[in-house]
Amino acid sequence: MGNEIAWNVDQTVETPAGVVAFGACGEGEDLILAHGWPWSSFCWHRIVEPLARRFRVHWYDMPGYGQSEMSGTRPTSLDVQGEVFAYMLDTLKLDRPHVLAHDFGGAVSLRAHLLHGCEYRRYVLMNVVALRPWGSEFFDHVGRHVEAFEGLPPPIHKAVVAAYIQGALSGDVPQGDFDRLCAPWLTDEGRKSFYNQFAQADERYTAEFEDRLSEVKSPVKVLWGERDPWIPLDRGRRLASLLDAELAVIEGAGHLPQLEAPHKVVRQVLAFLDDEPDADEGRANGR
Repeated sequence: MGNEIAWNVDQTVETPAGVVAFGACGEGEDLILAHGWPWSSFCWHRIVEPLARRFRVHWYDMPGYGQSEMSGTRPTSLDVQGEVFAYMLDTLKLDRPHVLAHDFGGAVSLRAHLLHGCEYRRYVLMNVVALRPWGSEFFDHVGRHVEAFEGLPPPIHKAVVAAYIQGALSGDVPQGDFDRLCAPWLTDEGRKSFYNQFAQADERYTAEFEDRLSEVKSPVKVLWGERDPWIPLDRGRRLASLLDAELAVIEGAGHLPQLEAPHKVVRQVLAFLDDEPDADEGRANGR
């Protein structure tokens, strides 16, 4: 399903957090994809083409990630990323787009909605960081000892990145995909940015909106990989309950369903986004 030809970051824009690489394809209602950590918009490449048959699909690499700027001179923490998401919606002239968010992209897009006033038409949250505590034991460990990891020789750093990314999966993904997930973090700038993200992680960035989740205005669907090693399914169930949202479990998938089970993700996303409520009904329900 899908291929890399439909996915490309062939455009750039200057944002308050640095130069951002982005791309788009397809025709129809706008759908923007929000990736998480330690990924980039490449993580969507297997589902972009089928989604683009129905939507105008937009994606970008967050500042500090992928092919976007990794200068290290400006913060790229979640509070900044929420502001950049709002900036990108404005720059791309996306008025109430559909949103599909994964991992930290959930916190980023929730901050943009609840704290910065961005409006979404329909909203899919997949294996997202939205509730405390965050992430894996390794994430917590590196965050406490960033300086020790920053000095690792390149071959050992490469092994750390590969082990960290492998730890998100419940099974295998194509070797080419795995290599492309790792690649941005293996340059000199990428290595610095990789550990910079750990250093900037702070659970207050989700604490600031946790008690406001009931204020999410758009219809929401929660997707969750059944075997997520980083954020367990019970967290997804709790989030769906707080949002009064439908929960769909992606059987056999880990933390990256869009690469581990792309067909299943596309089916779930299209079924939800195409099930449009009447506009007046939506307003009456506060959605």
